[in-house]
Amino acid sequence: PKAVEESRLLPLALAKDTINGVLEWSGHFLVDPWEADGSLVDLELYPGLRRYFGDHAALLKERHVGRKKPTHWYRTIDKVNHSLTVRPKLLIPDIKSTAHPVYDSGEYYPHHNLYHVTSAGWDLKVLGGLLLSEVGQFFVECYAVRMSGGYLRFQAQYLRRIRVPHLKELDPRLAQEFAEAFEARDVQAATRAALRAYGIREIPK
Repeated sequence: PKAVEESRLLPLALAKDTINGVLEWSGHFLVDPWEADGSLVDLELYPGLRRYFGDHAALLKERHVGRKKPTHWYRTIDKVNHSLTVRPKLLIPDIKSTAHPVYDSGEYYPHHNLYHVTSAGWDLKVLGGLLLSEVGQFFVECYAVRMSGGYLRFQAQYLRRIRVPHLKELDPRLAQEFAEAFEARDVQAATRAALRAYGIREIPK
């Protein structure tokens, strides 16, 4: 929305932006009603934002969160974690037939149907290669229920259960293979590296 103050617009990554395996931003924004301290903004300080929310007030006030606390009718359901936008992260679409991690260098805020992985230790492209592999897929298939059409839910509770090699014990050559496989979107190369990293000959059936 052009009339809204630029500081109130967060570039928003959608699941459809990840389809090709790289993040191709579609130009969507989250209209952000939150301050960095977790409080709602004072609409009097942002006339453009006030006008925009006012134009959509009827719909916003009908939401559950709007009815529950009428004075906060313009809030989003969840608070915005502003620091997440600028952090490098892997974005993982919720509903896919196979694992589909995509790298964001720290430019976008993830839409609610994109799960994200950040790390203070891992090179995220190395971790992305591991998640891209059939071994990473196997972990999710062990826990998630496959939906109609063969789709899986790559939700946080399943992603947390993926066991990864200890970072300090990962052979640097394997780390490079993971990163290269991730960049090339080469599932087979990622799988070969994962089998060696886990010390297994094949994926259990």
